[in-house]
Amino acid sequence: MVIATICIAAGGNIINDIYDVDTDKINNPKRVLIGVDISEKKASNLYIIFTSIGVLAGFSLSNLIGHPSLAAVFVIIAALLYGYSVSFKTVFLLGNVVVSLLVAMVLITSIIFDLYPAIEEQITHKTLTATIILLQYALFAFSINLIREIIKDLQDINGDRKGGRNSLPIAIGRQRTVYVAFGLTVCLLVGIIYHLYMHIYSAKPLMLYFLFLIIAPLFFVLVNIWNAKKKSDFSKISTLLKIIMFLGICSLLIYPYTF
Repeated sequence: MVIATICIAAGGNIINDIYDVDTDKINNPKRVLIGVDISEKKASNLYIIFTSIGVLAGFSLSNLIGHPSLAAVFVIIAALLYGYSVSFKTVFLLGNVVVSLLVAMVLITSIIFDLYPAIEEQITHKTLTATIILLQYALFAFSINLIREIIKDLQDINGDRKGGRNSLPIAIGRQRTVYVAFGLTVCLLVGIIYHLYMHIYSAKPLMLYFLFLIIAPLFFVLVNIWNAKKKSDFSKISTLLKIIMFLGICSLLIYPYTF
């Protein structure tokens, strides 16, 4: 599953870079690889290789757990990544939602391929609890990545406009988009705090982890979103959100020792 996920994600990044050359020359000129460090033909071949390995690994995994039809999950993910690169990202909010769903799918595939076979045999309390926890983390990953995608649109507004994309900042304006990102971050914070109070309050190690490594940084992100003016400000916020997402997912490691 790890091989399938990494390879399909790598293929998605490659095909996105191929179709993003013109906008990247404006948004991130120092990070353009296609046509500079690697030819478009070679990049296309690498996309085919990585995606094929990922899908084949998905077929192998599906057969190993006795559910060959589940291989369709990896085929659909690969297709969505291609669709995002080719057309979805030019449609208002669609690209942001698709990418965020695909990030959440990294956690949901764990439910499908690890917990689903166990559920078929016997639904235990531990299995049900693990499924609920992973779905909560998938929602967290979706939410924080959606905010980050909007921040990236604010960061890349000039290149996106010339590339013909209808991103949120282009559609409603930069300042209104800042308000949207701020409001979504507030909603995420409220949701996390409510979840901590209702379900994790008695688990002190996990509670402290969330307070200092998730909630406090998100408050810092809120302040930065409100005060952001320059492209570099939005770039810093985007990086912070990536770190918070990583730290949030890492908190799963603490669960076995807190309940």
